[in-house]
Amino acid sequence: MKNELRIAIALAIGALAAPAAFAQDQDAGAAPADDMNEVVVTGTRVAARTRLDSLAPVDVLSTQTLTTQATTELAEALSNVAPSLDFPRPSITDGTDHIRPATLRGLAPDQTLVLVNGKRRHQSALVNVNGSIGRGSAAVDLNAIPLAAIETVEVLRDGASAQYGSDAIAGVINLRLREAREGGNASLTYGRYDTDVATERGDRHADDGATRTASGWVGLPLGPEGFLTVSAEYRDRDPTSRGDFDSRVPGSPVTSRYGDADVTDKTMYFNAGIPLGNDWSIYGWAGYQNRKGNSAAFPRIFNDARNVPAIYPNGFLPLITTDIDDVAVGWGIKGKVAGWDADVSLVYGSNQIDYGVEHSLNTSYGAASQTSFDAGGMNYDQFVFNAGLVRGFDVGLAQPLNVALGVEARREGYSIDAGEHASYDRGPVAGAPAGAQGFPGFQPTNELDEHRNAYSAYVDVESQVTEKFLASVAVRGEHYSDFGSAVTGKLAGRFDFTKSFAIRGAVSNGFRAPGLQQEFFTSTATNFINGIPFEVGTFPATSQTAIVLGAKPLDAEKSRNYSLGTVVRFGNFDATLDAYRINIDDRVVLSENLNTPQVAALIAPFGASVARFFINGVDTKTEGIDLVARYSLRTENVGKFELVAAGNWNDTTVEKLPSLNVINNICQGQPQPCTPPVLFGRVNTLTFEEGTPDRKISLSVDWSWPIGDATYGVNLKGTQYGDVVEPGTPTQAEINAGFADGRDLVVHGDTLADLALNAKFMDNKLGITIGADNLFDQYPDRVPNNRVLPTGVVNLNATNALGFSRYSPYGFNGRFVYARLGYNW
Repeated sequence: MKNELRIAIALAIGALAAPAAFAQDQDAGAAPADDMNEVVVTGTRVAARTRLDSLAPVDVLSTQTLTTQATTELAEALSNVAPSLDFPRPSITDGTDHIRPATLRGLAPDQTLVLVNGKRRHQSALVNVNGSIGRGSAAVDLNAIPLAAIETVEVLRDGASAQYGSDAIAGVINLRLREAREGGNASLTYGRYDTDVATERGDRHADDGATRTASGWVGLPLGPEGFLTVSAEYRDRDPTSRGDFDSRVPGSPVTSRYGDADVTDKTMYFNAGIPLGNDWSIYGWAGYQNRKGNSAAFPRIFNDARNVPAIYPNGFLPLITTDIDDVAVGWGIKGKVAGWDADVSLVYGSNQIDYGVEHSLNTSYGAASQTSFDAGGMNYDQFVFNAGLVRGFDVGLAQPLNVALGVEARREGYSIDAGEHASYDRGPVAGAPAGAQGFPGFQPTNELDEHRNAYSAYVDVESQVTEKFLASVAVRGEHYSDFGSAVTGKLAGRFDFTKSFAIRGAVSNGFRAPGLQQEFFTSTATNFINGIPFEVGTFPATSQTAIVLGAKPLDAEKSRNYSLGTVVRFGNFDATLDAYRINIDDRVVLSENLNTPQVAALIAPFGASVARFFINGVDTKTEGIDLVARYSLRTENVGKFELVAAGNWNDTTVEKLPSLNVINNICQGQPQPCTPPVLFGRVNTLTFEEGTPDRKISLSVDWSWPIGDATYGVNLKGTQYGDVVEPGTPTQAEINAGFADGRDLVVHGDTLADLALNAKFMDNKLGITIGADNLFDQYPDRVPNNRVLPTGVVNLNATNALGFSRYSPYGFNGRFVYARLGYNW
C-alpha cells in the first residue's frame, strides 16, 4: 500500500500540472470560478479566509451540491461528494441499522468532530456493538439534520483538537445553517430501487426501497435586518431485501430481510439572528427530529430451537423497532467588547432511543409468550457553554496578528432504562433461550444514569507574517471529571511562492475522550447453569466483572497528526493535494467475548460467565493523500461545464494490540492445554486495516445550458472504490494449515456511474430532475455459501440471510432511480 501511495502522489502531481498549464494557456486572465472565493470559518478564526487560502484542506459543499443528488440523507450526500468520507450501509446490526455512522479518512466515526454553526453537536445515544464498520464507537447522527436547513458544509481534513477539543482527530465537519430573511424552496422527491439481484443461490428482480421525501424552507424577516429561516422535511423509506434464498426451507424462499431498514423521519429546524445595534446581535437555532424504524434480525425458521411452532408454525423474522427523538437548541450573543469580537453561546442537545421488538417471542414462555416487547431505551444529552474573543493586533507584520482565546464548559449525561419484564425474563420452559428473540431487552441491572463535566481553555494565534508566509499556533487545555486532563497544540504554516502556487503543512497532537456510552454501556442476558443464573454480555470497564479480568477505567485516545500539501490555481482551475499521517495511541475498543472456562471461573463470584468490555490499548498508523481538482469552463454557445476530480488514498496499520496482565497469566497453574482468550482478535484488527476502501476516486461533469428563461443540465459522475475485506473467523485447524484468511470475503474494487438530467423553468424557479444512481446496477462480491479449503468445505452463509458483504463501501441495493420536483421563490 505504501508503494501505491507513492505512485498515487506522483500521478496526482502530474494531474495537477497538466490541467493547470492548459488553463493558463487557454484563459490566463479569466476570473476565478465562483466557488474559488468561498469563505471558510472552520480551521481558522480569521474573518474572510477562503478555502484556497487556508492553512489546512477544507472542502466547502454548498446546499446546491448536496441537494442535487438522488439521496435526501445528509450523511450519504456528503459521502457522495467528499472522497475522504465513507458511509457504509450495514444490515442485521440492531440499532446501527437505524443510526448509521460515517467515517473520515478510514478512522472511527467518533474520531471526527461535528459542529453546527461552529458549535459542538451532541452524539447519539447509540454505541455500535455489532459487527459493522465503527464497532465500539458512538458518533453523531448526521441524518438528524435536514438538507433543507443547510447553507454549506465545511469538511476540515486535518487534526484540530487544539482548536476545537476532543474528537477532532480525523477532522471536523461544520454544518452551517441557512440564513435567509426572504425566499424559499419546496421540493418533492420520489425514488426506488429497480435492480436485478444475483445472489449465490439464484437471481431475482427487486423493485423496493421506495423513498418519498417532502422538504422545504422559507426565509422570514425579523425586524428591519433580522432573519428567521424555517426548514422542514418528511421522509418515508421502505425497506430493501438482498438476502439469499434459504435452502433450509421447502421451496427455498428468501426468509431474511437483509438490507435497509424501514424508516420514517419527521424533522423541523429554525435558525434566527437579530441585530441589536451597537455592533451586537443575538442568534439561535432549534431542531427536532422523530425517527421511527424497524429492521430485521436473523430469521428463525420453522424447526429452529428458538421457535415456538404453536405461535409461528412457519418460523418468524424478528423486527427490531426504534423510536428516536433528537433535539438540538442553541442560543448566543456576539458583538464588540473593548475592541475584541466577542461570542458567547449555550447549546443543548439530546438523543433518545427507545427499542421495541415485534413479530417475535420469548421462547422460554412457550406458547404463552407475547409477540411484541418494549425492550427499553438509552439517552445521551449534552450542555455546552462557550465564550470566545478575537482581535487583530498591528505588530508590524504583513497583516495584523489575529489572537483568539476562549473557554468552554460541557456537561454530558448518559442513561439506560430497562425494558418490560418479559423482554428479558426467563419463563417456565427449562433450557429454552430467555428474552425477546432478536433483541433481548435491557434488564434492571443494566439501568444507569451517569454524568461528567469537562472544562477547557484555548489560545489560537494566526498571522500573515510576510506577504508570502502565513502561520498559526494553537494551544488548548482540557480537564474531564472522569479521566483527567489533556493539553494539545497545533503548528501550521503556508508559503505562497506565487499567486498560483503554495505549499502548506501542519503538525499537531490531539485526543479523544472516551464517550460516556463506551464507559458505561451495559447489556446482559441471563443464562442458567445448573439452576444458577449467570450474566453474559457487555459490562462497564469499572464493573467488578471487568476489574477482576484486569480492566481499568478508560483513558483518552492520543493522536499525532502530520500533513503537507500544495495549492494550485490558474484562471478557472484550482487543485489541492494533501498528504497526511495520523498516529493514534490507546484507541478505545470493544473487546472480544471472553468465554473460556478460566474466565468463567474468575467472574463466577460476580454472577457472570461470559464478558466483554471496552479497553484502551490499540495503536494505529494511518497514511494517505487527498486530491481535489476543479475546472470551470464557460462558453457562449454550449453553456457552462464544471469538472471535478477528487480522490482519497488511505492506509491504516495496527501497530499494537491491547494487553491485560490477568488475561496474559490466566493459564498459570491451569491444566493443559490452556490458551488465554484473545482481547482484540483478527476480525477486528483487519476491520481497522482493510474494512474501509484503500482508495475512492470520483470524476464528475456538471453541464448547464441556459436557453431563454429555461436552463437545461446534465450531471454525470463516476466513483471508483478500492478493495475492502470482511474478515472471517478461522478455526484453529485452518490457522495451523496456513489458511487463516480462508473465511475472509474480499470485496473487490468497483466503479459506479450516476446520471441526472435536470431542467429549470420560469427563470429557474421551477426545477425538474430525473436520474439514476448506480446506473449500471453494480453489486459487491456475493457471500459464498460453500468454500472449499484444504481442511474441508466451510459454509460462510449458514443462515442464508446474507447476500452481499455488509462492509461494501457503497451498499448492496443496486440501481436507484428517482425524480424530483422543486420550486423556488
